Amino acid sequence: MQGNYTISKIPKEERPREKLLKHGASVLTNSELLALIVGVGSKEDSAITLSQKILNNNNNGLHNLVELDAIALKSYKGINDAKAAKILAVVEISKRISRLKINKVKISSPESVAVLLLEEMRYLKKEYFKVALLDTKNNILAIKDISMGCLDSTVVHPREVFVEAIKLSSASIILVHNHPSGEVEPSKEDKNITNRIIECGKIIGIRVLDHIIIGDGIFLSFKEHGYM
Repeated sequence: MQGNYTISKIPKEERPREKLLKHGASVLTNSELLALIVGVGSKEDSAITLSQKILNNNNNGLHNLVELDAIALKSYKGINDAKAAKILAVVEISKRISRLKINKVKISSPESVAVLLLEEMRYLKKEYFKVALLDTKNNILAIKDISMGCLDSTVVHPREVFVEAIKLSSASIILVHNHPSGEVEPSKEDKNITNRIIECGKIIGIRVLDHIIIGDGIFLSFKEHGYM
């Protein structure tokens, strides 16, 4: 084989698979982990170099794996249908694993909610509005999607929020939505919607504990910042 087609020239103990088996996955770089999924590179690039090209595009790193579809992945020489499918499957599995954490989680701080949803929501290109439903001991009963698109009074209506809470006999709720821009400063509409939902909650008897805005690796709590 010619050029960088394989990583056979790398000392055995430094190859991704051997490093993972000996030291654990946490010691591998992002490109090494992706190289294990890619398996074999192209005539020009090893699997590691090819992985670096994918991750380094626009300096987006792991963002690229979330944002690229099969067509975009196959634009890289060395990525065929099978490899693109493997990458997309791993990305989807990681999303589903992150959602498993929701079950039986006790909420003790805004960070408890943010940690659950940050990785899932930070890459979304549209605004999603969710509600976390809690029991009397602040354990999460479920997290429900309320709306997708723009955040305004016609899309997010209190009745849609509380119908889910009533179904599960929730004692309280936490509102969560993302900002695709990556910034977390609440807009005037964010504040207005929050106040409307809080007032409705008082009438119904279901407390609104907080409203979390998810950005790119950061979050904002309405409660902690004095917005409610």
